[in-house]
Amino acid sequence: MDRVSAFDEPLKKLLGGATAKVMAEHLDLHTVGDLLHHYPRRYEERGRLTALAELPLDEHVTVVAQVADARIMMFNNGRGKRLEVTLTDGSGRLQLVFFGHGVHKPHKELLPGRRAMFAGKVSVFNRRMQLAHPTYQLLDAHDEDEATEAVGAFAGQLLPIYPACKQLDSWRIAKAVDTVLPSAGEAVDPLPASLREGRGFVPLPEALLKIHRPHTKADIAAARERLRWDEAFVLQVALARRRYADKQLPAVARGAVADGLLDSFDAGLPFTLTAGQQKVTEEIFGDLATEHPMHRLLQGEVGSGKTLVALRAMLRVVDTGGQTALLAPTEVLAQQHHRSVTEMMGELAGNWGLWSEAPLDEGRPPGGGSARGTKVVLLTGSMGTAARRQALLDLATGEAGIVIGTHALIEDKVKFHDLGLVVVDEQHRFGVEQRDALRSKGKQPPHLLVMTATPIPRTVAMTVFGDLETSVLDQLPAGRSPIASHVVPAKDKPHFLSRAWERVREETENGHQAYVVCPRIGDDADEAEGKKGKKKQAAPEDDAEKRPPLAVLEIADQLSRGPLAGLRIEVLHGRMHPDDKDAVMRRFAAGEVDVLVATTVIEVGVNVPNATAMVIMDADRFGVSQLHQLRGRVGRGSAPGLCLLVSEAHEASPARARLSAVAATLDGFELSRIDLEQRREGDVLGQAQSGVRSSLRVLSVIDDEEVIAAAREEAVRVVAADPDLGGLPELRTALDALLDKEREEYLDKG
Repeated sequence: MDRVSAFDEPLKKLLGGATAKVMAEHLDLHTVGDLLHHYPRRYEERGRLTALAELPLDEHVTVVAQVADARIMMFNNGRGKRLEVTLTDGSGRLQLVFFGHGVHKPHKELLPGRRAMFAGKVSVFNRRMQLAHPTYQLLDAHDEDEATEAVGAFAGQLLPIYPACKQLDSWRIAKAVDTVLPSAGEAVDPLPASLREGRGFVPLPEALLKIHRPHTKADIAAARERLRWDEAFVLQVALARRRYADKQLPAVARGAVADGLLDSFDAGLPFTLTAGQQKVTEEIFGDLATEHPMHRLLQGEVGSGKTLVALRAMLRVVDTGGQTALLAPTEVLAQQHHRSVTEMMGELAGNWGLWSEAPLDEGRPPGGGSARGTKVVLLTGSMGTAARRQALLDLATGEAGIVIGTHALIEDKVKFHDLGLVVVDEQHRFGVEQRDALRSKGKQPPHLLVMTATPIPRTVAMTVFGDLETSVLDQLPAGRSPIASHVVPAKDKPHFLSRAWERVREETENGHQAYVVCPRIGDDADEAEGKKGKKKQAAPEDDAEKRPPLAVLEIADQLSRGPLAGLRIEVLHGRMHPDDKDAVMRRFAAGEVDVLVATTVIEVGVNVPNATAMVIMDADRFGVSQLHQLRGRVGRGSAPGLCLLVSEAHEASPARARLSAVAATLDGFELSRIDLEQRREGDVLGQAQSGVRSSLRVLSVIDDEEVIAAAREEAVRVVAADPDLGGLPELRTALDALLDKEREEYLDKG
């Protein structure tokens, strides 16, 4: 068997069909390599008991503890019985309970004084934490040989605790690892020998042995250091190869044009750009002026003026005769961008000053626009046939200098006269192959500007958006008002919710408007808006919470008949017809609606300065970044904003802690760190870095900034010296394992 095939061996050949099936379905482990890279999440030391007082509620846990007491309890007049076992670690206690036929074996084995490893889901009964019907493995016994065998099976002094599931406990995973561990010697080492030796890393086979079966804590540290570097380095090589390939491509330089659209637009601005906007504009314009495609990420705080910066870049390209496309994730956002762009451009957003109508002796290229204006068109999937046909014609002939649209822009039938710049809004909603599909429509690769309204830490920027240069807008324009945020505990203090509606009425009486956001639409055809490809809402973290999420249609009806009776209330959600959605937003923007009850379709891009209050129902069902985005819809004018986060979650729950963090700060970068700490980092990578197969296991995006930065430098050096990795076949193999082969080949074509 060669080195590669050992890791590709299906688990069902070695472990049996039943165990392999559970691993595949519940842990996404299919091959020997998958299992060897399924690392222990912690280790228990024999002789040291787990801190039972720190067990998380409603999670599947593994604990090592000693039996303090065990007794049979009868109920139903003696017809039923249960075994109650009390565990101790010297500082806390945990109750186990077994019922019916499951009582007999543990009653014989779990005697006072015996130690074992237990696994189960932590719940609460009669205000006491318990594990119901846990599985267990004895770690000592009355018979010395039996005790030695039980403990020896788990690596002597250090017991690895694996990420497990209800169907497969940690110690069963450990036994499966024992079966495949000899294959660790076949591991293909992705690190170049010079890098590995220069940094003093242990060989990969040794690292795998030490991570699974360590003898000392030093073994664990050495293994984690090595494996952490593997993950960082291979990912950074993938990104460095993309950056290198992009820099080899030709592009049309889009330099300054005197007395063009951009100059006319700037002359009409009623305000001065912030220092931050000027700085990132210089970075973008510098990239546009080169003969290689720009690849830049523009991120910043909610309301920092990213759209204005992007529009000025678009006008720079239009001035040179090129066209620009802004790709938005939803029709509501595309319509809002189209509305705001045409409003900002004013009379410049027209088709009366096209280059195609200008005298030929001016030497202007076709397409684009003159200082008098250029056509701005909208293209979405639900447009009528006639409007869609006209938009496609405007793009193909160059009549339209700016197009704003949804995924409809990616379709094959969409042709551009000369696509010079692609702007992707809300990048995390698109895969890299989608943004590249739009870029492929240019005669030469167009410049690319990616915008994200969710501030992200530098470490995430280096990993998730590592193929892009980064510009940060961390300064809000003058005139933005502060936003006060408060958690409303609707279950514990219902009068707080009553006061929330009073505050909404007060805002409307003062001439302002309000949003009410719900996680669900509210009809039988669609339980949650997340089913349509949008972000899924977080599941309730309170086990007692059994009701469905609050719905737009239900809440709107309750408010109009109750606390907000008499106010002008309308609804907005993603399943409305696009024309109806646009009409509602126009009425709200015009002040003809007092309260807009909506789903998260208003999360980004919506700009109504007169809206000062927002009530988010079931706020604990939303993520941190999503709440920050929603909150950014208020406080956009001269009056202060108010955001009320309504929740029925318990005060001590993680959900309430998350809401309190959002209420405590308006710093999006701080909230992004909190968000990342509470989510699986692999989800972060998998969502934005499309094509990545495996999520991170040892590397911490939030904590390992030094490792990521160093790996990025090494990756750049390696790729510059050997772009095809021809002299590093092991690294190439690791790269193939990380990336989906077909997608990588597509991306390599640019």
